[in-house]
Amino acid sequence: MAVPATVAAAPASLYVGDLHPDISDSQLYQAFQEFKSLTSVRVCRDSLTRTSLRYGYVNFMSQQDAIRAIKVKNNSYLFGKVIRVMWSHRDPNARKSGRGNVFVKNLAESIDNAGLHDLFQKYGNVLSSKVVVYEDGKSKGYGFVQFESEESANYAIEKLNGSTVRDKQIYVGKFVRKGDRTLPGNDTKFTNLYIKNLDSDITEALLQEKFSSFGEVISLAIAKDANGLSKGFAFVNYDNPDDARKAMEAMNGLQFGSKNLYVARAQKKAEREQILHHEFEEKRKEQILKSKGSNLYVKNIDDGVSEKELRDLFSSCGTITSVKVMRNDKGISKGFGFVCFSNPEEANKAVSTFYGCMFHHKPLYIAIAQRKEDRKTQLKLNYGPQQAGLDGPSTAVVRGGFPSYFYPNVTSQMLQSGLLYQPLGLGSGWRANDFTPPTRSFQQSQVPIVPNTTRHHRQNRGRMNSVGKAQSGVYIPQLQHYYQPMDSRVEYMAA
Repeated sequence: MAVPATVAAAPASLYVGDLHPDISDSQLYQAFQEFKSLTSVRVCRDSLTRTSLRYGYVNFMSQQDAIRAIKVKNNSYLFGKVIRVMWSHRDPNARKSGRGNVFVKNLAESIDNAGLHDLFQKYGNVLSSKVVVYEDGKSKGYGFVQFESEESANYAIEKLNGSTVRDKQIYVGKFVRKGDRTLPGNDTKFTNLYIKNLDSDITEALLQEKFSSFGEVISLAIAKDANGLSKGFAFVNYDNPDDARKAMEAMNGLQFGSKNLYVARAQKKAEREQILHHEFEEKRKEQILKSKGSNLYVKNIDDGVSEKELRDLFSSCGTITSVKVMRNDKGISKGFGFVCFSNPEEANKAVSTFYGCMFHHKPLYIAIAQRKEDRKTQLKLNYGPQQAGLDGPSTAVVRGGFPSYFYPNVTSQMLQSGLLYQPLGLGSGWRANDFTPPTRSFQQSQVPIVPNTTRHHRQNRGRMNSVGKAQSGVYIPQLQHYYQPMDSRVEYMAA
């Protein structure tokens, strides 16, 4: 890929994925140090545990070096693991949209990342290819290919879907995010049946004899434990989808042995979880609508109050459908709970009757219960304008510093390119206090530093007086920060 001379010196950033968890910043730098315009690298880590997230970024001063790094390092080995190197996409919407992303399954075990890349590269510019593997590196039989354009992805799907690659017929289709996948309808064709409620003495021969009357059975298996005993469920796979549907309709609920069989279409774990989640959400929404305006939030409840006592207190206002005192893992009351009435009128009566009343020597706070999202919206409406007035007009601030990248002896190069500002005259013991600079302009000249070494109370360090001026420290225009000495303790006059 040729790069115009006008953009040859433009900075470029690459994403490096599938890293070994023990790789450090310096080791990642050493892996890419052959490229002369390399400026910085970073291995991304968990903010709390500091463990590697197994991906990072490599930054160059030259796009030509970045392009060459992709060609040389993509699908190469680093610490015994095959790494993926591609252009960094900072826009999260572009990454999550799935544009140009292709899903491939039924892959042969011998196909790796490089093999998948070679298979698809003739249909367009491939940005990334990945075969999903187990912990031991063995392929799971499916993967993903990211094209630069949606047109290339569609072309690859048209040409490769249903084709045979290394004696296996592969499936190639558009990648669909898990949350966007639709549930199978009633007209879905299937051949595999799930059967449960089997007696322990039911054998595969008996099951074969019973279910083969509906059509040709390709395979049949009863799930068994480590001792060879039946787990009470089995799978029957038919050759014809129509035979499978007939068997399901005829055998579901029919007595076989001492129990009534449950027969349904076999489902993958992800599909079952999606269906259960969908059913749970539907019931949850129905319950919310049913109890809207009738559910009360009660707080400041004494730790010794039981649900029975709470029910007895509020029962004079109407019919109570449920009472719940919230408790922690040890069973100790959290000091709040919920009382649900049969209708909103009874709930409003309870609020007006018992709000602020003393119960076990504590005044109760009672209000109509709200969902978390509704509470947040209400708080923004109530306190948003006040907070905006306190914050004052917004001021554009240039961030004074860089993220924790690894910069190995490239300071002079970055200073020349304008990527890094050197603090003026800052010695050891000075730090940025993250104070937003005032809106008035400053001259871009060196500011003398006159630290205040007077010792005062530690808790007063960093406070501002009524006119908004720091009593100690210095403002650095290039970094848009105030700096103050670490060993000084500053005391300010009250307004």
